[in-house]
Amino acid sequence: MSSGMTVVALAGLAWTASLALPTWAVSLARHDASLVDRMWSVFIAGAGLVYFLLLPAQTARGLCMAVLGTAWALRLCIYVTWRNWGHGEDRRYQAIRARNQPNFGFRSLYLVFALQAVLAWIVSAPFLPGMAAARPLGPLDAVGGALALFGILFEAIGDAQMARFKADPANRGQVMDRGLWRYTRHPNYFGEACTWWGIWLMAIGGAGWGGAWSIVSPLLMTWLLLKVSGVRLLESDIGERRPAYLDYMARTNAFVPGPVRGDRSKH
Repeated sequence: MSSGMTVVALAGLAWTASLALPTWAVSLARHDASLVDRMWSVFIAGAGLVYFLLLPAQTARGLCMAVLGTAWALRLCIYVTWRNWGHGEDRRYQAIRARNQPNFGFRSLYLVFALQAVLAWIVSAPFLPGMAAARPLGPLDAVGGALALFGILFEAIGDAQMARFKADPANRGQVMDRGLWRYTRHPNYFGEACTWWGIWLMAIGGAGWGGAWSIVSPLLMTWLLLKVSGVRLLESDIGERRPAYLDYMARTNAFVPGPVRGDRSKH
């Protein structure tokens, strides 16, 4: 990576850090470290916009990537903010808070906010080689852009279906197994992974194998969704809290959509 590209990359890190710091300050006032979830997507897409604005030339590929990243980020930020509004700190962060007392407020600066800023910067990696590339748009850009758009829509539809399900009092205590949730237990996470694999394909379409290093982004995002803050964490004790969910797990894929096993509608 050239010195100029390194400076642009570090500017992206400066963006995520500069946004994480005031978010942390607000979290202290509100006693709610889960505010970082609302800003996570803005950390990532904002770094991409920094690259787009600072690189010497703005290309059609760069514009497409910036639009896709911004659309993903704004939709997710607005949805998570709306979903969590008035509910206080998420139980995942309550558990982190309990494990890191006393002085969790200060510790959360590096345990939560600085960590999220660095992870967001890493996830933003494909924007840099993709936006810097001068190659004209090609087949890989079309495939990558289509996959990213599919991911954004899949995630948005899954979130909308879940929100509608929860809004109906008749569904209280029930397991959501309709719509996209019939074929995957986490359509939102699957859609998010598709988005970042698609954006990475666009980076390859522009930079070729010179941009292959940015595969760290979709790999990291997929790992987080599957093994860290996503599927594994959410389902670690859900069978104890909601026994009916165990049946749902037995017949529905966790991540990649697939046929329903033992479909009760056939009996």
